[in-house]
Parts: sequence; C-alpha cells; structure tokens
Amino acid sequence: MTTDVNNESGRAVDEAALLDIARYALHRMRIHPLSELSVIVVDAEAMEQLHLQWMDLSGPTDVMSFPMDELRPPVRDEDEPPQGLLGDIVLCPEVAERQGAEAPTRHSMDEELQLLTVHGVLHLLGYDHEEAAEKAEMFGLQSAILDGWRAERGLTGPSPAPTTAS
Repeated sequence: MTTDVNNESGRAVDEAALLDIARYALHRMRIHPLSELSVIVVDAEAMEQLHLQWMDLSGPTDVMSFPMDELRPPVRDEDEPPQGLLGDIVLCPEVAERQGAEAPTRHSMDEELQLLTVHGVLHLLGYDHEEAAEKAEMFGLQSAILDGWRAERGLTGPSPAPTTAS
C-alpha cells in the first residue's frame, strides 16, 4: 500500500501513527494493497482556504477527503479488492486539538487525528453521514476500525468518540 503522510502544518503530529492507522483501515476495508493514499496535515489557514474553495463554507474544518478513482470495498468475500488511486485526506491539527479537548472522552490531538484519518478513509470509500442510517453505518465502522487498531497495539483506555463536527 502506497500511503504517504505529508505534514505541512508546522505542528508536531504522530505521523507514524497516522500512516499506520490509514493502512490498517484500508486493510480492514479490503482495499488492494497496491492502492495509493495521501494524507496531508495543514494549518488552520490552509484548511480554511480548502473549506471555502471546495465546500463554500467559512472557517477551518477538521478533515476533508478528495476521492480520485472512487474505489469501493468489495461486497462479497470472494470479490477482488479494488486497486487504484484512493485520493487525499487533509487534516487540521488545530481543529483536532480543540475537538479532542471538548470531546466527551477527552483525548489528545493525535488521538483525534487518528480518528479523523479513519473518518477520511471512509469518506474516500463512499461512506457518508448525512442520513441517520448512513451515519450509524459509517460511525459504527469508524469505531470498529479504531477499536481494532488500538487493541492490536495494546493501547488502553476508551477510543476517541466521534465529535459532532465530523
């Protein structure tokens, strides 16, 4: 799996964990190991510009996803995993830090960025949370992936819960 993390934010983030959780999420979702993903970490100003340009919304947001080949997970176990260019996930540590501090489970900026990476991967794979049923499916998958990743690494404590801003 070709996965790159590029930190342009000027803030220290756990890039290794972002790379690891992105790969884990793609493996769990059965995406071909030769698929490509880019994770970019930007400051609030850059995120605000992207948010305005692509969503016509002011202010920075936590995560944005830009799909390329519109890959989808295989429906059946016997189906071949799709291969291609998954796309880009853009993360903002400043927003993540605030959300982590305000979350019911209070967690670090890096934990929030890990959650947001999984959230971004799911958006790239076509999942959304506009409707109640979609939200339940997406956030259920997000929690299962995050919990599985944390358990495999021996991380203790509760997994970060999705924030209302996502």
